[in-house]
Amino acid sequence: MKTLFYNNSKTIKLWYKLMIIKKFFVFGLCLFVLSGCVYNDEPMPTIVQTNKIVEPKVFKHIKAEPRWIGYDKNVPSNWFPPEGVEKGWKAIVIHHSAQSRGNAAIFDEWHRNGRHWKGVGYDFVIGNGSNSGNGQVEVTFRWREQIAGAHVGGTPNNWANEDAIGICLVGNFQNSPPTSRQMQSLVKLVGFLQKRYNIPMNKIYGHRDTPGYTGGSLCPGRYFPMAEFKSMLGY
Repeated sequence: MKTLFYNNSKTIKLWYKLMIIKKFFVFGLCLFVLSGCVYNDEPMPTIVQTNKIVEPKVFKHIKAEPRWIGYDKNVPSNWFPPEGVEKGWKAIVIHHSAQSRGNAAIFDEWHRNGRHWKGVGYDFVIGNGSNSGNGQVEVTFRWREQIAGAHVGGTPNNWANEDAIGICLVGNFQNSPPTSRQMQSLVKLVGFLQKRYNIPMNKIYGHRDTPGYTGGSLCPGRYFPMAEFKSMLGY
C-alpha cells in the first residue's frame, strides 16, 4: 500500500509540473502573436549621429514690377492696356474731329447711330475744353479691349485699323490749330505709345498721309502742325 501511495503521489506531482510548463508555453506563445512580431528578416536601422545642421529652406517672394516701371510716374494708369489682351501696335494715326465741339461720348453716339459701328472709332480722344477738359485725354472702349479701330478706312487689308492706334483731337483744324494744351497732351501720349510699342517717328501719320489710304480726307486739317509736333517729340 505504501508503495502504491508513493507512486501515485509522484505521478500527481509530475502531472502538476507538466501542467505548469504547458501554461507558461501557451502564455508566451500568445504574447508573441499579439505583439505582432511576425518573422522579419530586415535588419535593424542604424542610427548615425551627425553634427551637420540643416537650415530650413526659405522661398523668396518675387514681387512683380509695376507696369509703369521705366515710365513717367505721371502717366495715367488707364493708358496701360489690361494685362492679357495687349496687342503689338505698329503705327499711330492722328485725326481731328472736324467739329468745334465734342468728346468721346458724343462721338461714340454718332458712330453708333450714324455710322452703325460698334462705337467710337478712335482709341483716344483729346478734348479742347468744349465738352471735355482742354487737353483731357479720354480712353475709349477700343483701347481698353485692344480691338481694331474704325478711323482709317480703305487701307490694304485694313491694316491701319488693325495695327495703328487712332488718336482724335477735338476741333476743326481746317479752320484753326489745336490748343496748346491739346498739343502738350498729344506729345505726352504719343511719346508713351512710342516707347511702349517701339513705334518710330516715320510710323506716325496724319489721317490723309496714312499709307494705302485713298479716301481723299483732309484730316487732320491744314492747321495741324505736324512738323512742329514731331519736333516736340524730340526728333
